[in-house]
Amino acid sequence: MSDSFYKAIADKHRRRILSLLRKNGTMAAGEIAKNFEISLPALSEHLKVLRNADLVSARKHKQFVLYTLNTTVFEDVASWIKELTDKKEVEHDETE
Repeated sequence: MSDSFYKAIADKHRRRILSLLRKNGTMAAGEIAKNFEISLPALSEHLKVLRNADLVSARKHKQFVLYTLNTTVFEDVASWIKELTDKKEVEHDETE
């Protein structure tokens, strides 16, 4: 996992954005903003951090920027966690 991933998920606003995208699918920046009481520049910065971590993708559609959760990153994280837990189980079995 890259440092940008950990930085991205460290903030509660960014985790909430990820949850919104998971629940709602693709959303425009304005739709996301309606769920927060932060400035638009602050929201824009949060979205930039998420894009830099490759957790979300953005595409322009007319005058809107649409954001979508990048599920491949989460699949990679799930695989990494599974590897860690499998390794722990093997280590646990070897000590018994």
